[in-house]
Amino acid sequence: MKKGFLYEHSVAIGLLMRVFDLFAIVGAALLTYWMHFDTWEPPSNYVRAVIIGVLLSLMAFDQMQVYRAWRGTSIASEVRTLGLAWTLTYILLSAVLVLTEQHEEFARRWLISWYGAGLLFFIAFRSSLRHSLRFLRSGGRNTRRVVVAIVGDLGFQVIQQLQEARWTGLIVVGYFEDRSEERVGDIYGVPRLGNLEDMAAFVEAGHTDQVWLTLPFRAEERMRQILVSLRHCTADIRMVPDIFGFSLLNHSLGEVAGIPVINLSSTPMVGVNRVVKAIEDRVIASIILLLISPLMICVALGIKLTSAGPVFFRQERLGYDGRVFRVWKFRSMKVHQEREGKVTQAKKNDSRITPFGAFLRRTSLDELPQFFNVLDGSMSIVGPRPHAVAHNEEYKDLVDRYMRRHKVKPGITGWAQVNGFRGETDTLEKMEKRVEYDLYYIEHWSLLFDLKIIFMTIFKGFVNPNAY
Repeated sequence: MKKGFLYEHSVAIGLLMRVFDLFAIVGAALLTYWMHFDTWEPPSNYVRAVIIGVLLSLMAFDQMQVYRAWRGTSIASEVRTLGLAWTLTYILLSAVLVLTEQHEEFARRWLISWYGAGLLFFIAFRSSLRHSLRFLRSGGRNTRRVVVAIVGDLGFQVIQQLQEARWTGLIVVGYFEDRSEERVGDIYGVPRLGNLEDMAAFVEAGHTDQVWLTLPFRAEERMRQILVSLRHCTADIRMVPDIFGFSLLNHSLGEVAGIPVINLSSTPMVGVNRVVKAIEDRVIASIILLLISPLMICVALGIKLTSAGPVFFRQERLGYDGRVFRVWKFRSMKVHQEREGKVTQAKKNDSRITPFGAFLRRTSLDELPQFFNVLDGSMSIVGPRPHAVAHNEEYKDLVDRYMRRHKVKPGITGWAQVNGFRGETDTLEKMEKRVEYDLYYIEHWSLLFDLKIIFMTIFKGFVNPNAY
């Protein structure tokens, strides 16, 4: 095994971990079935349950980020996340069996044993993998010697992060910098090895395995000179793009038609994430609409009996990808006209709001029809709250990265709302904080995060003093 093999092939290792986890799920199911029924050939309904469990695990493990880089973290953290993902899989499987009225077909002792055995298999594999990597690195295997070429402050940041992440197997032996040693000195314990002109000789002498170039984009000519000087070297040469000064959103590296690209701002709703989000929205919205239909009928009657006008109110809002859609709400104001292109936010003691409408707005009951928007795909259960088109025109030039809220579908509730930023945004600071929370949600989206926001909404998101 060459040095750095596992690091360089981390994608393949991640794939192998996924394959092992699938085998662990199936193996645990068969082993526990044999223990309880003394046969390795379960009937078709048990086989179907195992297949469903495998498919659900693919979704749950991905959403819980089981396969992210765990180097440098404790095994307890990894096992805890893995246990939560397997528990989520078990809960989802149980729900499927109950909803399809198949739960009586299975022995409860087998289901419980399967869950426990699967968890033990996962823990055993992760522990073995960690001990194997520790053994390899203690013998000097799976490591790479790195030198860093520095022009500007980016190189200092790179060295700091590499020094704090020794679990990668990357050993920074030194850096090259044109500024004098007196001005720079050691950086996080890493010595200065000379000027940039000295680097080629050092690398050609075989003292390093990788060269990391941390030059800003403006230093194109300097970059070309360094690459020419390193043309005889066999070490790996890597460039760290200077993107840390940009405002990023779900940034990542990719390849399109063989062209390397850096995604500086993108939506998390791609691939399996988009499917998971769509299933989550439709299932939860359908269940909620069935449960609240009597309440919605009562609200509709209350509106009709207390004020003249329609039950529902529809308004154009800006949604996913900046597309306009019409949002459904229960009418809470008197019927009135506004100037074209002008939308006046509701204020405290607003004379346009009916007494019954004030109650609806304080309790968020006026938002209930938006579950129909979720069913038609224009909204989501959780996401940034949609603003009127006129408000988007007003704030997009006032609030930095405002329009990036539209990288996901707007939601009935959101991270900003459960943190107190709902209702009137009568100051620029309030809108800036709302956008800050919205972008945090987009950057950190996961199924578990959505469920957390829904849970928080139930206990603190409906009634709010800022809603009027």
